Amino acid sequence: MTDLEAIGKTCFALHARMTARLLSRTYEAALRPLGLKLPQFGILGAIGHGTTASETVLAERLGLERTTLVRNLKVLAENGWIEPVTGDGRGLRHRLTPAGQAILEAAIPLWQKAQDRLEAKLKDTDAEEARKAMRALRKAAYPS
Repeated sequence: MTDLEAIGKTCFALHARMTARLLSRTYEAALRPLGLKLPQFGILGAIGHGTTASETVLAERLGLERTTLVRNLKVLAENGWIEPVTGDGRGLRHRLTPAGQAILEAAIPLWQKAQDRLEAKLKDTDAEEARKAMRALRKAAYPS
């Protein structure tokens, strides 16, 4: 096996990116009827879950670059789904508007349907092993 063949077969980053693109397409297709992108769904979910963290902390929690988060927050605000919360001077925070809560509630069943389709293609043990492997990779790759 050449070095390039070994890279193609063993590189965690390559396989993670290929898998992430396919998974993103699956979930994006499910959310498309609402005009919602997967990162926006995650952000709405984090905010709707009561995360009142600053944009910097929210970006870290979601594993997003801050600029990516800010760009998505702008779209969510323009759609009337989030609004800024007057803060304590420790960074801008957001909350869901009633329209944001409604779009999140409409999105969850669509997300669940995509999730169920993927789960059905995997055996229960395979699905859990995949999640465990992804958590282990994230932990191994997280900067110390």
